[in-house]
Amino acid sequence: MTLMLSPAVRDALESWLKHEKALNSATENTLKAYRTDVLGFLSFLNQHFGEQSGLAPLARVGVTDMRAWMAHERGRGVAARSLARSLSAVKSFYRWLSAREGFEPTAVLSTRAPKFHKKLPRPLAEDAARAMIETVELQSQKGWVAARDVAVVTLLYGCGLRISEALGLTGKDAPLPDVLRIVGKGGKERLVPVLNAARDAVGRYTDLCPFDLDSDAPLFRGVRGGALNPRLISGVMESARMQLGLPATATPHAMRHSFATHLLSAGGDLRAIQELLGHSSLSTTQAYTAVDTARLMEVYEKAHPKA
Repeated sequence: MTLMLSPAVRDALESWLKHEKALNSATENTLKAYRTDVLGFLSFLNQHFGEQSGLAPLARVGVTDMRAWMAHERGRGVAARSLARSLSAVKSFYRWLSAREGFEPTAVLSTRAPKFHKKLPRPLAEDAARAMIETVELQSQKGWVAARDVAVVTLLYGCGLRISEALGLTGKDAPLPDVLRIVGKGGKERLVPVLNAARDAVGRYTDLCPFDLDSDAPLFRGVRGGALNPRLISGVMESARMQLGLPATATPHAMRHSFATHLLSAGGDLRAIQELLGHSSLSTTQAYTAVDTARLMEVYEKAHPKA
């Protein structure tokens, strides 16, 4: 069945996608996924309402309509994770559309996503992690931007920082000390040793950065001098991993994941890795490092021998 969209809806969809690209730095892959998800929803509404999807039918979508859509998707075998992603795209579109058109979007925005177990990102092999850092440097023709991207990715892999933690560093953190004091989730502080490679990468960036890195201002800057948007690092890594032939799981968070996994594989103490990552419980670290139970027990027993 051909999807019939009114010119007004087509215009709205394209305008929203442009908005996501311009203001939220959405990548082409992300925009493609958004388009597919929202078009799938609109296709359902065509059949559900028995009429062309215009702005008026979109504005009157209610709770029962949303339930019917989700039931339809599950009925045709869509996994909970994929449905949650589609719902997120639909909500984003409706949030923007309702503000533009002036209708109440509560029925859509209040729809709960199906529950699913989040998969942890797969770690990169050690040589792949090094190749990622080297290839990230090739993504920009501006020397200081290339140095900036290398510095950020090196902090993710070399210090196990979250992207938000790396981009939360300020001018007073440079040059990097031997130990960084990081404020993580929930305001929890932890101390993270800084490798020479990370210190050198950040030092090269600060030497080349054309902006004044005031002590209270963000350390990592965008090309216009504002705080660096994490989506830009995701985009750079996306380009690099495609050049390297790495899977889509090679994300900024996967670099932190690789940091933990490689430390554990090298015989690192599980409790120490827990502290470095800023996890509140050991069980979180066990799941995060994605190693087999036998290996975890071996490390655990060495650290806590039985009497």
